[in-house]
Amino acid sequence: MIRIGVQTKEIVEETFPKRGFALLKRSGFSCADFSLNAYLSNTSLYQNEKNNFFNQTDAELEKYFKEHKCAAKENSIVINQLHMPYPMYVPGGDDSLNDYLRKTVAPKSMRICAFLNCPYIVVHGFKLQHFLGSEELEWKETEKFLDSLAPVAKELGIIMCVENLYTGIGGHMVEGPCCNVKKAVERIDRFNEKYHAEVLGFCFDTGHANLVGLDFEDFITKLDFRLKVLHIHDNDGIADLHQIPFTFTKTRENKVSTDWDGFVRGLRNIHFDKVLSFETAPVLTSFPEEMKEEVLGFIAGIGKYFAGKIESV
Repeated sequence: MIRIGVQTKEIVEETFPKRGFALLKRSGFSCADFSLNAYLSNTSLYQNEKNNFFNQTDAELEKYFKEHKCAAKENSIVINQLHMPYPMYVPGGDDSLNDYLRKTVAPKSMRICAFLNCPYIVVHGFKLQHFLGSEELEWKETEKFLDSLAPVAKELGIIMCVENLYTGIGGHMVEGPCCNVKKAVERIDRFNEKYHAEVLGFCFDTGHANLVGLDFEDFITKLDFRLKVLHIHDNDGIADLHQIPFTFTKTRENKVSTDWDGFVRGLRNIHFDKVLSFETAPVLTSFPEEMKEEVLGFIAGIGKYFAGKIESV
């Protein structure tokens, strides 16, 4: 049975996580995407800045997240996916920063994932094509990073999920890492065969797919069982806005800008039975705080609509 989830970011507070998880339950969610990237922001990393959050010992991190874990369980919320901080490599960044990301942040993220009993962790591929000259060389660098984590993933029973990304060139959004589904399928299969375990899967991001014009139905159908998690959100086809589905239209006749019909068909084609997870945290800061529960309930309702369409015969 398909379940509905959403990011914890802008919902679960550090000082009192129980309140946030209770809000998720009241709003109609049964799952959560734990936003680990909130603890080390991409804006800071791109400024060559870091904090010391992940320098804590495993025991200290488990103590820090114990209240989150208990609050989720108490409210029957399953933390079904995490998002590792990103980027995991900063082009032009200090060696000390990139070493910290690879040797400290990444493995600590994996252990936090395991502590929260979460089966999937989303990892951004490295955006290096512009620097290295080819997509193949770009993937080799991402693969080296994944190789460094694969033994840990196998040991902990976690599946790392790469996602389709965009990149900006000359003021335009173009395909970034993992936008070629044929290559993604071959690479995931080869990687898992190498480790004799399912340690790599895929996260399909609807907003990123819309920005670069991917064929939703074709991409999802070809991914098949390799699709483990989703990032569901909407945009105008120009910027990565992370808004509520059906928010944007292409014409005055209200033709939606995102191919939600193709999205549903693709998931139906592969008999998707996991979690419809929304990556819509920015929405919650545009509405008044007093409307947060109502807005979350609306998002959960869209998830239920999608689920009904996907599960219909």
